[in-house]
Amino acid sequence: MAIMFFKNIAEDLDAMMARDPAARSRLMVALTYPCFHAVQLHRLARPVYLAGFPTLARMISQFSRFITGIEIHPGAQIGKRLFIDHGMGVVIGETAVIGDDVTLYHDVTLGGIAPAINSAQQVSVKRHPTLEDGVIIGAGAQVLGDITVGKGARVGGNAVVIKSVPENSVAVGVPARIVMPKECGSEFAAYGIPTQDLPDPVARAIEGLLEQMTRMQGRITALESELDGFAAGTAGKAADGNGHEQPGAEARRFGRN
Repeated sequence: MAIMFFKNIAEDLDAMMARDPAARSRLMVALTYPCFHAVQLHRLARPVYLAGFPTLARMISQFSRFITGIEIHPGAQIGKRLFIDHGMGVVIGETAVIGDDVTLYHDVTLGGIAPAINSAQQVSVKRHPTLEDGVIIGAGAQVLGDITVGKGARVGGNAVVIKSVPENSVAVGVPARIVMPKECGSEFAAYGIPTQDLPDPVARAIEGLLEQMTRMQGRITALESELDGFAAGTAGKAADGNGHEQPGAEARRFGRN
């Protein structure tokens, strides 16, 4: 047990150094990084919570919140090597589930949609999001409800995510929309935004409509030309089989006897 405890600590320190160029040493991370302190205190609070002492567990989590600015409910499940960069203002709800190698930035909320409505019926009900392995959530993003952010997905800063995000994709906006398809790349994306340009889904939809309108306009023009040609052909003098004008043809065209 002690070996596993120190192994987890070493992995946490190495993960934070790997993802933050400002980290100079393990000692610096251990002494000054609020994420490190919050994660270790959560590892203390969660067993207490599961043992049936929720008040004591919440006291530990509140102390952690006081010294780090990071609020993690002791009921939340957190995987290995979680990194919360800067950390201030992060809130992780009771039934949230976080996989391995996840990165969160400051002011991220993993919350419920309507925690104040029928709260008695929501006890022990999954109402917070699940972040699978390798997810990155940008600063200020709100991930709300019992949804899943798939493995390797990225959520851009200040996005509001209320629907599940497919794995290896990028979601941005309010409400969040998928702006890059699956397999967007495995490189680390600071603040959840890849380095390449992101297509605007609204602009892409408008461009598609404009292209369709252009094709329809071309078709309408072609049909008008065909109608003009047909009208010009029927407007001439009606002739018999020998090419002579038939008597009364002009009168018949105008509906006169």
